[in-house]
Amino acid sequence: MIVEYIRYRVPDADGFEAAYQRAVVPLGRSPQCLNYELSRAVDEPECYILRIEWTSAEDHLEGFRKSDHFAEFFAEIKPYVSNIEEMRHYEQVITKTEPTLYEWAGGAAALERLTEVFYAKVEKDDLVGPLFAGMDPGHPRYVAMWLGEVFGGPDTYSRERGGHSHMVSKHLGKGVTEPQRRRWVNLLMDAADEVGLPRDAEFRAAFAGYIEWGTRLALYFSGPKAQAPRPEPVPRWDWGSRPPYRP
Repeated sequence: MIVEYIRYRVPDADGFEAAYQRAVVPLGRSPQCLNYELSRAVDEPECYILRIEWTSAEDHLEGFRKSDHFAEFFAEIKPYVSNIEEMRHYEQVITKTEPTLYEWAGGAAALERLTEVFYAKVEKDDLVGPLFAGMDPGHPRYVAMWLGEVFGGPDTYSRERGGHSHMVSKHLGKGVTEPQRRRWVNLLMDAADEVGLPRDAEFRAAFAGYIEWGTRLALYFSGPKAQAPRPEPVPRWDWGSRPPYRP
C-alpha cells in the first residue's frame, strides 16, 4: 500500500468541499483506491489535506490515471489544481498496526492445512464435487496462496499465478448454482473448525465476510452473462473493512 498526500490552500472552502463531495464518487469506485479522507486545518481553515491509500504507486499512476474514473474525478477538481502546494506518494516506515488476518490465522502453513482438508471434503461431496472433477493436484495450494494474499500476506499469487483476473477467469462458464455456493461455504467453515483456525468472533466475522463476498463474485462470473474480467488488483481484506470492489 502507498499513501498519497495532496496539500491544498483554498480560499473558496464551500466550492472546494462541494467539488470533492462529487469527486470522491468515482474515486471510491476505483479498484486501485483503498481508502481516502479529506481534512481541513482547524488553525488555518484555507489548508486542506487529501489522503488517499492506493494499492501501489504504479496502480495509481498507470491504472487510475488512465481510467474513466480518473476522468470523472479530475473534471470535478480541475478548478482547484492550481491550489495544490504538495502532491507526493509516501510509504509507511514506522507504524503501530494490528496483525493482519493472514498473521492471525497462522500464516501460510495454517491456510495450506485449511485448503488441504477443505478440498478433501469437496472431492467427496455429491453437490460440489463434480465442479472439481479432474482438479489440478496443486489447486489446494494455489487457493491457500490466494487467501494468504487477500488476507494481508505476501503477493505470491499475483507473482506466480497471475493475480485477480486469473482467479476470476477460472470460474467463467462453470455454471455454479446457489446451492453449490452455499455448500462450498459450509464445507470451508467446517474445515476451518477442523484445522483449528482462530475461533474468536472478530476473526471469524472477517473471514466469513470475505468468503461470502468472494463466493458470490465467483457465482456471478460463472454465470451466462459474465464477461472476461478486467485486470484488477487482488482484493485486500481487513478487520471489518469495506469491500474493495463493487461488482
